[in-house]
Order: sequence, then structure tokens, then C-alpha cells
Amino acid sequence: MYAIISDGGRQYRVEGGQELSVDYRDVSAGDEIVFDHVLAVSSDAGVQLGKPTVDGASVTAEVLGVDRGPKLFVQKFRKRKNSKRRTGHRQLYTRVVIRGIAS
Repeated sequence: MYAIISDGGRQYRVEGGQELSVDYRDVSAGDEIVFDHVLAVSSDAGVQLGKPTVDGASVTAEVLGVDRGPKLFVQKFRKRKNSKRRTGHRQLYTRVVIRGIAS
């Protein structure tokens, strides 16, 4: 059984027990997140497609903690003295594990 959910402008194909990194949320480890924007659900009975979402379907996930992405460098350079700039950024993510899919 799997589901396709939409969160933060991205679509994820999730199954029970799968670990996933979603956009950062201010929640503590052990809390539960419910994803209500379910686009499709596949089960033994078949595939349910939403228009645009499946009515009554939800995916529950348990928060594992906060994770940080890779370091990205932004460099600005102009051909003058003292015009070089280098800054870095690391995006925060929330690591979750999928506990259940309800259709």
C-alpha cells in the first residue's frame, strides 16, 4: 500500500515505515504529523485518484528530529577590488517516518 502526498510544493510517494525528509516544522521528536493533502492511494482494492485530493484520506507520520541539508555556497564576484563575497547556507529539514495510511 502506498500513497502520493503533496507537501511544501513537492509530491512524495510514501509507504508505511519509510523515512522521509520534509520542509522544516517547529515540532519536537516523537510528535505526530498528519498529511491531509493526499493525491492518490493504492491498496489491494485498486488505486484511488483524487480530484485534486482523495476525500477522507490521510497519512500519519512520526517526527524523528531535525536534519540539515548539504552546505551550499553562493559566490559573487565582480572584477574590482574588494568585490568578492562568499556566503553559505544549510537548509533545515524535518525527518519523519510514515506510520500509517488511511483511505
